[in-house]
Amino acid sequence: MSFAIWALIIGALLITMALSGTALRRLPLSTAMLYLAAGYVLGPDGWGLMSPDPLTYAVILERVAEAAVLISLFAVGLKLGLPLSNKGWRLPVRLATISMTITVALIAAIAMLGLGLSLGAAILLGAILAPTDPVLASDVQVLEANDRDRLRFSLTGEGGLNDGAAFPFVMLGLGLLGLHDLGTGGWRWLAVDVVWAIAGGLLIGGALGTLIGRLVVYLRSRHQESVGLDEFLALGLIALAYGVAVLCQTYGFLAVFAAGLALQRVKEQPHEDAGSAILESGLQSSQAKEALATDADFASAFMMQEVRGFNEQLERIAEMAVVLVIGAMLSYTWLPDGALWFVPLLFVVVRPLSVWLGLRGAQVSRDQRWLIAWFGIRGIGSIYYLMYAINHGLQRSLAEEIVALTLTVVAVSIVMHGTSVTPLMHLYAQRKVRRSGQDRRE
Repeated sequence: MSFAIWALIIGALLITMALSGTALRRLPLSTAMLYLAAGYVLGPDGWGLMSPDPLTYAVILERVAEAAVLISLFAVGLKLGLPLSNKGWRLPVRLATISMTITVALIAAIAMLGLGLSLGAAILLGAILAPTDPVLASDVQVLEANDRDRLRFSLTGEGGLNDGAAFPFVMLGLGLLGLHDLGTGGWRWLAVDVVWAIAGGLLIGGALGTLIGRLVVYLRSRHQESVGLDEFLALGLIALAYGVAVLCQTYGFLAVFAAGLALQRVKEQPHEDAGSAILESGLQSSQAKEALATDADFASAFMMQEVRGFNEQLERIAEMAVVLVIGAMLSYTWLPDGALWFVPLLFVVVRPLSVWLGLRGAQVSRDQRWLIAWFGIRGIGSIYYLMYAINHGLQRSLAEEIVALTLTVVAVSIVMHGTSVTPLMHLYAQRKVRRSGQDRRE
């Protein structure tokens, strides 16, 4: 197919999404649902313009999914403005550790008993399907850095943490299949793949985010240097954190998330009357923007605004590209005999049960607990881990079965959560307003 045809299709899709974005927010639809449908139409069962066979193009698909997840994880880190010492962090940490571990265990047990998979294959399937997705969960994420809503903060933090925290289980599954060295008695897996890779990734990302952020703010506020090119700053920090983390045998996903989180904390609140003359001049002129970027009280806040805005746009483009490919890959999907019960069981039983056990005793309302249990969105993170496993030598017959299950789960998740997010979040917001009004009257 010629480049002109592709330009026509992509251009029409982008303009359609730009013109209909406001209307979609009022409807029980998500942009991911439309991308999924468009991808299917472009795939082998439709017009045949895309044929992304997951077994043939696993290397390319792994890189594309990896890039999309990295961009989203960095964006998530930039959004979470709650201080690390705040108790609100307990919820996402428990979801990303306790609940995810329970999810992997439950899926593994179901896969062994109901699908006849070996222990290694079952754990691998659980690890692929356990993490929730930060790319497709934008409708339930925090709206801004100072958003303190427990539901949104918990889902956002969970998506940022568990995409990296799922890696040890992926390595365990591959190790039990003979595709990764676990060490005698599993010592290497525990010491390197669990302890060092997780802690090291968080430390490396946090250190680089803090260092780069402070350096930029210092150069701008003290020397009026390094102004502009905030897009390069965002992409550079993502690449730097990921590269250093992987070379140090730690998890790049966690490093990029921590880098975004640390960069966001470099931001300082301006003095009450600081820069008033600059603000009065407006942000329309390049001189006013440069003045804000180099003002000692506004340099960090301006940097964050520019980086966050660029990264959010990049995240939307990455979402469109990857979900289009997922839609096209649905032509390669089939379900093993007797496995039609697996997908609803994952969403209706496994996710709610793991959330209720993981958050047992936590200070969270009943509404929030139910919504957290429901919005366990699966998506691009699962696609990445699937391709990662295939590229590490997964047996073809086993790979075909796991591909079918994973693509089906992701497609069903996009549709189910996409149709339910608007009405459920609207209802949640209404009930929250009513409760707030009752509290004030009391």
